[in-house]
Formats: sequence, structure tokens, C-alpha cells
Amino acid sequence: LTTEARKHNSSVKMPEINTDNLDEKQVQLLAEMCILIDENDCKIGADTKKNCHLNANIDKGLLHRAFSVFIFNSEEKLLLQQRSDAKITFPGCYTNTCCSHPLHMASEMEEKDAIGVRNAAQRRLQAELGIPIEQVTPEEMTYLTRIHYKAQSDGVWGEHEIDYILFLQKDVDLSPDPNEIQSHCYVTKEELKDMLEKAKRNELAITPWFLLIAETFLFKWWDNLQNLKQFMDHDQIHRM
Repeated sequence: LTTEARKHNSSVKMPEINTDNLDEKQVQLLAEMCILIDENDCKIGADTKKNCHLNANIDKGLLHRAFSVFIFNSEEKLLLQQRSDAKITFPGCYTNTCCSHPLHMASEMEEKDAIGVRNAAQRRLQAELGIPIEQVTPEEMTYLTRIHYKAQSDGVWGEHEIDYILFLQKDVDLSPDPNEIQSHCYVTKEELKDMLEKAKRNELAITPWFLLIAETFLFKWWDNLQNLKQFMDHDQIHRM
């Protein structure tokens, strides 16, 4: 562990949280080890998914690495998911195709060309949406940029992430896990804009990271799916 990670481990007293009322399968996932990073996305250690998502720790600066995948079909429609009500953070919210975390393991920590993050995305696309891994190879994913955001889900749980944005245009086979996803749909730009308007009227809920991306970059990128290279920015971290 680095000095900063040791400092984190010794100075942050993890609060005791009762998870008895939460979904059993989702609670098991809280034991996964996320990658702890500093504000410049440099690795400083590891901690459980549970500790990384407690507001008490987020308020002390705990930050982890994440990714958001956007899959478009051959008609240039974007695949959205609605998170299941079993999810611990932002249950029932609509969001982009897949959002999760690379784990503290060699295959998902490799930083060259963000291959570790793309490996993690392939794993989670299969786990959440049932997409066969051969249909979503890491090489096919375009890593665009990173965003840094923080958001509370409720009084206990939240997110504080540097989020890698990954794009892929491909027709894929879907078999969603109902514990992860309660519904999914492909939307046009106009249909998504309509959903964003409904969210403003509190007629549906959208995850905060997807809302931030949709309000800033998404439509510009979407207009240029065949020419995304011009938007690849691996140096800057967009603070949101």
C-alpha cells in the first residue's frame, strides 16, 4: 500500500451499517474490492465496494475508479437500462447501458490504453445484460475521456468516482439479470431528450452521472459515432 492508502486505512474509521434490509445478492457484491485513487486517478490502494459507497467515507474524500458504457445499435439508438429496485445505490433509476467498477485485480488494473477498465466493462456487460463476452471485446470499445463526480443516493449510500466513458456501436444479444436491471430500451436522441424533460418534472428518475454526461457531452458524441477520435481526451479529467 502507498503512504496515502495507509493513511486512509488508519485514519478512516468505517461506520457500522446494517445491511439486513438490503437485497442479499447485492449485499454479497459489497465485498468486492474497488480500486482507490487520488484526484488525478493514480492508484493508492483498495477498499470494499461497501466502504467506497458509504457517504461517511465519501465525505472524507474516499474516491474510486469506475466506468460508464454506452452501446449504440446499427440504427444509432442508445441502449438504456433501468436499475432494479434491489440495487443499493440509485435503485429504479434510468441510466446508460452499463455502469460499474474495475476491481482490484491484475486484469482490471492494467492502465495502458485503459485495458483494465475495458476488461471490467466486458465482465459487467455479461453479468448485468447477459451480453456474450465475444460480442463486446475490449478492443471494440472506444475510451473517450474521464469524468469526476460525487452524488448521494440516500442518507447512507452514494458515489464518488472517476468514471471512464466507453462507447461501442454494435448489435448485441441481451439477456438481462433481473436482480440488476428491471427494464431496458433503445432510444433515439429525441426520445432521450423527452426522458430528460420528464426527469426535470420528476416523472422519472435518472442517475446523476448519466444526467451530467447527457447534459454536457453525450449528444455531441452521439452525432459523431463514426468519428469519435476527435473527442478522445485521455489527459483531462472533467470535474463535474
